[in-house]
Amino acid sequence: MPSSSRTAPRTVSKLRRRPQQLPLALHTWGGRRPGAGRPKKPGSGPPHRSRASFASRYPVHVGLRVEAGLPSLRRTPSRRVLEACLREGKERDGFRLVHYSIQHHHLHFIVEASGARSLSSGVKALCIRIARRLNPLLERKGRVFAERYFARVLKTPKEVRACLRYVLLNGQKHESQRGVGHFPQGALDACSSARFFDGFRGRVPQSLDDNDAPVTQARTYLLRKAWRVHGLISRADIPGLCSRSGAP
Repeated sequence: MPSSSRTAPRTVSKLRRRPQQLPLALHTWGGRRPGAGRPKKPGSGPPHRSRASFASRYPVHVGLRVEAGLPSLRRTPSRRVLEACLREGKERDGFRLVHYSIQHHHLHFIVEASGARSLSSGVKALCIRIARRLNPLLERKGRVFAERYFARVLKTPKEVRACLRYVLLNGQKHESQRGVGHFPQGALDACSSARFFDGFRGRVPQSLDDNDAPVTQARTYLLRKAWRVHGLISRADIPGLCSRSGAP
């Protein structure tokens, strides 16, 4: 006779666990992390970043270095070619070359520009002009400038004065560092625009009215007048070294 009792269903309590993501170490290259990207070569110059915008009232210090192995730019034939290029390209849309210094393997400019785009196009035009003229003289081909140009915006009278002193007396600085000492005390560097500068103590500059001048007159207040509140510049100073005159 069948049993009337029913078998109770067996219930089993189970704990449901949420799945966990296991850590996965990925070996990647590049990306936004410290040390990522192509290794930077020694002497490769400023990083390739977008130029920061700046107001047209600020002058700019520009530095350019040439390819290794080129002869000195201060030799008379090269210097004359460079000055001819500067004379022809000293002023274009929104760009003005106010001062320069030619050293053995690099150039210094102090320029005025209406903005980052005018600065870039003005410097690029000068570089192209110089390369086209200098390569035939040196009987070579290829690029002349080794890296992206350096640019520093000068925003205060003190910065402008220090930059004027550094650029216009840069030849004296390098000769002193090399221990050559070709410059008599107070002499000006013929490979610079120092002869046109009216901010040296006790010296009347060469006039800029002549169209043959490789530079043009400053228009920004900082570069014309404001820096003078810190005093005129002594021709006997050596930037970066102990000043003979005691001036800053």
